[in-house]
Amino acid sequence: MTRRLFAEWLGTLFLLAVIIGSGIMADRLSGGIEGLALLGNTLPTGAILVVIILIFGPVSGAHFNPAVTLVFALRGDIRPTHAVQYIIVQIIGGICGVMIAQLMFDLPLIDLSTIARTGVGKWTGEFVATFGLIATILGCLKSRPDAVPYAVGLYITAGYWFTSSTSFANPAVTIARSLSDTFAGISPAHIPVFILVQLFAAVVAAITFDWLFGRETDPAK
Repeated sequence: MTRRLFAEWLGTLFLLAVIIGSGIMADRLSGGIEGLALLGNTLPTGAILVVIILIFGPVSGAHFNPAVTLVFALRGDIRPTHAVQYIIVQIIGGICGVMIAQLMFDLPLIDLSTIARTGVGKWTGEFVATFGLIATILGCLKSRPDAVPYAVGLYITAGYWFTSSTSFANPAVTIARSLSDTFAGISPAHIPVFILVQLFAAVVAAITFDWLFGRETDPAK
């Protein structure tokens, strides 16, 4: 269990270091062109997801996301007590990743974001992003488990561009990104609704795809 928790912590740390670090670098090099900055933030994020899922998947399952952990707990694939521990280390890992990224670019370790991300449009975007992420994971686990790393990386890469929220789809990521007042940030005041929408979408997706695939719950779990 210690190795599993360390894998979740370290994987989430790398994820946030890349999200924040690439956001800072993209913003500095894009010359004020927001689309170019977003592209510079998107590609590294999709790429690192493939890498960390391949690395840590055999150890912990490579959740790196409380919404994903919640889904697996509801399905009986992880014990509730273990799920809580996963979620705690994911959040801590995300915060550590932000601090490392801020340190690399000579910024304050913690700098609360002032970037507004709120409103029905953004919330709808987060629902779609999270629902689609869970659908991607469950769908690949059903048919092509070996494709999960690539499918998740590709889905999030697409999500950055087709969702109004730029596809956070992850409560740990949402919390961590509030600690950086940079391109990838989100105001702390807008976190609660984002997380509620993400968790709701994850549950709806889990119910939907368990029904779609005809999954039977093992009462012994």
